[in-house]
Amino acid sequence: MPLVEITYAPRVPEDVLRELRGALPHLVSLAVECPEEPYDGALRPGDIELRFRPLGPLDSSGVDLVVEVRSKWFESRAADRQERADRLCAGIRAVAGSHDVGVYLSLPMAAWAQGD
Repeated sequence: MPLVEITYAPRVPEDVLRELRGALPHLVSLAVECPEEPYDGALRPGDIELRFRPLGPLDSSGVDLVVEVRSKWFESRAADRQERADRLCAGIRAVAGSHDVGVYLSLPMAAWAQGD
């Protein structure tokens, strides 16, 4: 289950953020799809966790949107992680329009458990 943090500048309009909220689960799922965790196109509760955060008064950022994706490490994901990040960035840019976008794809050794 990817955890996705979206940090955004005040100049990013709410309608763009809402579009991202709708598009990111699919875009991220495509970006991290692998044989160990295939993406069948049918997301279920708990499959993607989105967290939107405005830039704070002491934050420093050179881009309008930073999307950080943390997803469990698998060798098949790690082998082409730069291409995955590039594809995800392109997909986000298509939604964000003229806003500057940065993507950080992190693949830590991790485990996930979820209760009912």
